[in-house]
Amino acid sequence: MAPTPIRIPVAAPGSPAPIGPYSRAVWAGDLLYLSGQTPIDPATGRLVPGDIGAQTHRAFDNLEAVLGDAGLTMDQVIKVNVYLTTMAHFQAMNAAYESRFRAPYPARTTVAVAELPLGAAVEIELVAKR
Repeated sequence: MAPTPIRIPVAAPGSPAPIGPYSRAVWAGDLLYLSGQTPIDPATGRLVPGDIGAQTHRAFDNLEAVLGDAGLTMDQVIKVNVYLTTMAHFQAMNAAYESRFRAPYPARTTVAVAELPLGAAVEIELVAKR
């Protein structure tokens, strides 16, 4: 008898294809761990133009596509990690972020990093529970 897999991937065809050897999301019991999404347009495979607000919304659009393919919504998100290339973007990112959730908001960590894949200004990852 084969062991039960620990990681069960989510296909998520409506989100950008991974740019490395990782799954867009994996189930571990009732928790869904979503890989970080940058503001890549899934139709073009390129970063969306625009400011940090536009980039944050595109990253969330990509995350919502993965959540939807897993049968979940943003209301089931319990933890968010946000990575910014500069904390000067915090206020604008926060405004976009706030528009994507309802109170009570998920737990969140926001940190500044030296750089992100493909020159993105923001990357966001989530944990959700079914």
